[in-house]
Amino acid sequence: MSGKAVADKIKNRAVPALAVHDAERALDFYSKAFGAKEVSERIPWEGKVGHAEIEIEGARVMLADEFPTYNKSPRTLGGTPVIIHIDVKNVDSFFERALAAGATVLQPIKNEPYGRICKLQDPFGHQWFFNTTQGK
Repeated sequence: MSGKAVADKIKNRAVPALAVHDAERALDFYSKAFGAKEVSERIPWEGKVGHAEIEIEGARVMLADEFPTYNKSPRTLGGTPVIIHIDVKNVDSFFERALAAGATVLQPIKNEPYGRICKLQDPFGHQWFFNTTQGK
């Protein structure tokens, strides 16, 4: 797929770009915990992962290793000010798989007027809301 085709596909969407400490390990974790699929070729930079893209139930996320002059991971920053929110088909089974892979529970699954939601943290310090909307 050409760069323009990719740009057209994600037009009008926000795509988070995560900095992580150990992108290789993060990609493996996201695959096991969140069912993430790599959707682009990894681009190396200075012996690390300079760019990778995954999809989690259709939601695109970019990530790269931490580079001191370019980006900083939650580990370096001492936390994250951002929470990524992704709608999933079945938050209950999603939650169980993520826990089994090593995610940390920040908020167990609970019912809200808009659906069932949980809040997790990955081993790299990023926080995630996963939600199944009522009626899905």
